[in-house]
Order: sequence, then structure tokens, then C-alpha cells
Amino acid sequence: MKLFNALFVLSAATITLAIVTSSLADASSKIEEESESSLRGFSRFLAPHYSTAYMTCNKYPNVCRMKNSPGPDCCKKKCVNVKSDRFNCGMCGYRCKYTEVCCKGKCVNIYYDKRNCGGCYKKCRKGEYCAYGMCNYA
Repeated sequence: MKLFNALFVLSAATITLAIVTSSLADASSKIEEESESSLRGFSRFLAPHYSTAYMTCNKYPNVCRMKNSPGPDCCKKKCVNVKSDRFNCGMCGYRCKYTEVCCKGKCVNIYYDKRNCGGCYKKCRKGEYCAYGMCNYA
């Protein structure tokens, strides 16, 4: 008799759990359907419009010399600073290697260069060496 009661309680719990999970799945699918249908009402009227006519440095080179410009030089229609830009180091289109940084328009390895140890213009003292971007690394 105890076995029968235990099986009855176990089956009732299983059925209840199945009903609850199926009702939750139905509710979540209704929410997804509602969110999809609300997106269908989106129109181009609400979309942001960007002006296609803007000043590029290939047509107007002085744009790069204006305040808050990324740099004074024009490379591929973008204002850059060829003295510090890794992708245009020293001149337009000259890329530094992955381990190098552009300092004063030259690609340098800041991990082993005595004159640029750990960053641009960070010199090691006389007699010291640069390793892993630190002077006299032990």
C-alpha cells in the first residue's frame, strides 16, 4: 500500500511539473510573437537619417587641421597623425608590425628598444638594457 501511495504522489508531481513547464513555454512564445509583431510596425520614417554630403579631407585638406581633428594628415579620406598612427606610420599606408608602435613616424619595438622602452620617448639610462618593456629587467 505504501508503494502504491508513493507511486501515486510521484506521478502526480510529474504531471504537475509537465503542466507548469508547458504553460511557461506557451507564455514565452506569446511574448516572442508580440515582440516580433511590434517590430513590423517600424517604418523608415523613424530611422535615423545621415547626411551623405560631408567634408572629407581628400577634397578639403584643411579639415584635418581643424580643432578636435584626429590628426593633421589626410590618408585614404581620413585625418590621421602619421607620427603616432600604427596604420600610417611616417607616411600613408605604412603599417607597423603587430609588436611595434609608431613613435615620431618610425615603427619601434617598445619591448626591446633602449630609446623607447615600454613606450615612446622612455629612454633607459646609460648602460641599461630594455627587456619586456622595462629597463634592466631582472
